[in-house]
Amino acid sequence: MNRKFSIISRIAAVIAASVAALTAAAFAEERRVVAVGDLHGDYDAFVSIARDAGLINKKGKWSGGDTILVQLGDIPDRGPDTLKIINHLKSLERAATKRGGKVIVLIGNHEAMNMTDDLRYVTAEEYAAFKTRNSSRMRERYFFEHRADLKARYGEELDLEAVRTRFEKDAPLGYIEHRLAWRPQGEIGKWVMKHDAVLKIGDSVFVHGGISDAYVGRSPDEINGAVCAALSGEGPADILTDEAGPLWHRGNAAPETDEGAAEVARALDALGASRIVIGHTPSLDGPKFLYGGKVIVVDTGNSAAYGGVRSWLEIKDGEASAHIVGAAPERERAQ
Repeated sequence: MNRKFSIISRIAAVIAASVAALTAAAFAEERRVVAVGDLHGDYDAFVSIARDAGLINKKGKWSGGDTILVQLGDIPDRGPDTLKIINHLKSLERAATKRGGKVIVLIGNHEAMNMTDDLRYVTAEEYAAFKTRNSSRMRERYFFEHRADLKARYGEELDLEAVRTRFEKDAPLGYIEHRLAWRPQGEIGKWVMKHDAVLKIGDSVFVHGGISDAYVGRSPDEINGAVCAALSGEGPADILTDEAGPLWHRGNAAPETDEGAAEVARALDALGASRIVIGHTPSLDGPKFLYGGKVIVVDTGNSAAYGGVRSWLEIKDGEASAHIVGAAPERERAQ
């Protein structure tokens, strides 16, 4: 790391810590918090959940007052409407702030995957959402500018037309725009990097995957800084793919064990919290309360790609309640 970047990093860390302190103070007020798990490209699921939670009206406008909405990441992949969800959340971020509320979107492993060219779960519809009347021309230009690299990728023995055929199959119209949008300098990439991977509100910690022993002792600011640096290409990328990292860890959501209870206790003690709210690991029947409510899993397969139930979690006056869209709430149960 060069000296200039090191100085900038230290300054950024000081600013981030100051902002975090102010944010924590603001969130220390007793306010209603709604947590929503993985959406995976299902806009209808998002709208039905947001309406059921009283966050938007029939026109899709913010109606949640001073509620804090926390979406736990994994907006993209597997479903068709990622861009539609992101654009709606951007609008709600602005509208909620004007009305005393707040919309917070966390970084999940699928946001990181899209920003680092891991496109295994991107659907054809997600690419098509970026298509414009200039897409064909843009793809053609990209092909000719990168034809040598593409020929090396697909096979030097192939003629140029065969390479083009392979490329156009892998890069449907809208693909180039999708990739530009998700790069760190792109519209979506910059939006993702404004957000956190770990967030504490009151005595609740929100994180997409979970907090493992490997990350106990690292503050939310430190973890968030490392994730942002990795996404920007300015820091080590390991945290984005580490199975024990905050974007991927499934241990907190595993069936309860003494070892799991001890890991959760260490994480909560280090973070000064009483519960961890996570997504990432599907619980298709509804939000799952583990370890006496010290861990709450809110990824319930909201997307039609999973076929789970649409749900949301409410935290109000220190009590957590699970809500299935259209059903009565299930209160947090101590064990």
